[in-house]
Formats: sequence, structure tokens, C-alpha cells
Amino acid sequence: MNYLIYMAPLLFCLAWYGVRRWKLMQASRLAHKESEEAGLTEPMTLHPVVNKSTCIGCGSCIKACPEMPAHAVLGLLAGKASLVSPTSCIGHGACRTACPVDAITLVFGSARRGVDLPRVSPWFETNVPGVFVAGELGGMGLIRNAIEQGRQAVAQIVARRPRAGAGMLDLLIVGAGPAGFAASLAAMQAKLKFKTIEQESLGGCVFQYPRGKIVMTQPADLPLIGKFKFTLTSKEDLLKFWQEAQRRTGLIINCSERVESVTREANGFTVRTTVGEYRAATVLLAVGRRGTPRKLGIPGEDLSKVTYRLIEAEQYAGQRVLVVGGGDSALEAAASLAEASASVTLSYRGDAFQRAKQRNRQRVDAAISAGQLKVMLKSEVKAITEERVAIVSQGQGLHLPNDVVIVNAGGVLPTDFLKKIGIDVVTKWGTA
Repeated sequence: MNYLIYMAPLLFCLAWYGVRRWKLMQASRLAHKESEEAGLTEPMTLHPVVNKSTCIGCGSCIKACPEMPAHAVLGLLAGKASLVSPTSCIGHGACRTACPVDAITLVFGSARRGVDLPRVSPWFETNVPGVFVAGELGGMGLIRNAIEQGRQAVAQIVARRPRAGAGMLDLLIVGAGPAGFAASLAAMQAKLKFKTIEQESLGGCVFQYPRGKIVMTQPADLPLIGKFKFTLTSKEDLLKFWQEAQRRTGLIINCSERVESVTREANGFTVRTTVGEYRAATVLLAVGRRGTPRKLGIPGEDLSKVTYRLIEAEQYAGQRVLVVGGGDSALEAAASLAEASASVTLSYRGDAFQRAKQRNRQRVDAAISAGQLKVMLKSEVKAITEERVAIVSQGQGLHLPNDVVIVNAGGVLPTDFLKKIGIDVVTKWGTA
């Protein structure tokens, strides 16, 4: 009898654990099925691959994922950890750190979709000695990761003690997004002779986001500032934080200055920009992956009503707007325009929004349900005129009345620019 009394709590705990595990596996199967049926099977960025023979199914990776439980990114299938919603993974990497048996590898691309990346060492240096890459260009789009890469890249540069000649900089930082901003503060903290140039404004790609866009990040450390604690904030609040950090530190950023060439010298580099010329012992490229906007290459694309970025949705209220693209930028633009009372059509050549985050897909679904947005999948824009757009949708030719066309078809990786410097660009097909 005493034996049963002592065993009862253990049996209760085992039963409770079993029920929780069963519910998790049920939810995982459902999330995986929904992703497969919707065609949302390709990860957007850095993502985990689980070695099933090593995985012990403990669920540590699931608990560690910062996107859980809001998004079912990881789950248990057949008792093993699995990426059940690939498009919801945004590359935190916490799963690999949490795995007690090292069963997780973080990779770029997949067997079906390759990702072009510059070749870099573990300390962020390219095959061109003295040229470093950090942030989105290197595949790290997550703000926290970009900040950390920018900081670590400068730490490596400082450790090497760059020997700048007379009239030379220790370091030239190209880009003032999350990686470039963190790198600039780190360079200032290390008392390097440096300059930071940015072709647009402080914030880089974040500055280009539509007003009110929700920016997700994770806590990180900014040199000279300390803990960066935002986990869910708007574009405006994030930029305000960075602007205040710039004011407090006195950091100078040369905005509206674009790099045109980087040439190797005997003891460093000559960097020519739209404003002037710099000589530097080392160069850190902290630019985005978009490079120049990808164009459609169709008649009428040069009309003034065609743009490649949405800044203020409200200015298009009451107008007939066509948004082209299937990624986050396109879905965010379409949803924001619909919410601003524009008449919006979203055209995408694919059959599902595989590259978009769940939050953006939900906004689009809500706008469709409210009758504010029309989506045309498997469609292709053929021509643009002052008053209309010609589209082929699932084999049917259509001419839609139109006032504005916003093309969010991504950007062209600055491969030619990188190759002119001598940087190797490799395609990752599901490899680290």
C-alpha cells in the first residue's frame, strides 16, 4: 500500500508528460500538413536541419525557438524534432544552441532553392584579405544576428590592429543598417580611425519599410549603448532608438553616399563613392542583399506611376494600385494599402506566398476577407500603360484599370560589384 502511495505522483507525472507530448505531436502534424497543403515548404533564410539519427526528441529546440508558441516553427514528427512550418523560421539559431546532442545544423537554401552568398570565414572576412562582410549581405537578415555580426567583425579587425598609412582610415564601413550601425559604434568604442557611409539613411533597409511596419528582433548588445531590448516594435520606434543612440554617442554617418568601386592597394583599399574617395586599411560591407530593385522588363515599366518601394500607404487612398511580388515587402505593401482605403490587386507568379512570414499572410487574408484586396496567383504582368495593366492570370489575358504599380519583386544581389572586388560568390543548396 505504501508502495502505491509513493508511486502515485510518479505515475501522475508520467501521464501528464505523455499527454503533453501527444498533444504536441498532434499539433505538429497539423502544422506540417497545413504548410504542405499551402505550398509553404521553402525556408526563407538560415534554418535548422535535424539529424534524425542523433535527435532524442527531447523538445529543447522547440522550447528555445523565440517564435514559439505564436508560430509553430518546430515540432515533433514521429518522435523527432522537425521544421514543421519552414516559412515561419526566420533564422534565430536558438534551436541549435539548445540541442543537448548537437543534432541540429543551421543551413542556407535547400535542395530546391539555392541562395547566393559571398564566401566568408568564421570571422566574417572574405577571400579578399581585409574585406569583411556582415549582416544581410552574408545571409543574416535577423536584426539581432546582424547587430552581433557587425560587432564581432569589428572585434576581429581590432584584434589584427590594422596599420593605416598616412591619410588612411583604419576601417571604412559601408552601410548603416543594423550591422553597419553596430559596427560603427564598435569602431568608435575601439577608437579606430573610421568612416561610415550609407547610400540612403540611418537604418538601411529598415528605413525603407512602410510606416507602421512591425519589426521583430531579439535582445542584443550595442557597443557604447548596452542592452538592445526590443522584441516586437515598429519601424518608427526602432529608428527613434537608433537616432537617439547616434545623438548620445556623436556617431557621424555620411548618408546619401553610394560606393562605386573598391580597389586593392599595396597596403589597403581605395574606395570611390558618389561624393569622393577614401583610402582604408580594411573595409566592412554591411549592405543589404537587394542591391538594385529587380525589374519586370516589360513595356511601360519606365512610366512615372511605377515605383519599387512603398513609404506612405495613405497617399494612395482611393487609387487603383497593383502590387507585384510574393515576399514580405509585397504582402506588407498590399495589406497597408488596403488598410489605407486603396483599391488593391496583388499579383504573384507563384501559387503560394512561400517566402512571406505568417504575420503578413494573415494580414493579407484579413484584407481579402474584408473585401479590401484581390489576389491573383499564377499571374504575370505583361505591359503597363498610363491607364491600365495587362496581366495573364492562369492562362487568361486581362486588362485592369490602374493608377499606380508598386513592384516588390525583390532585388538583384550585387554579385557584379562583389566580383569586381574579387569576392567569391557561392550558391548554398541546403548547406552551412
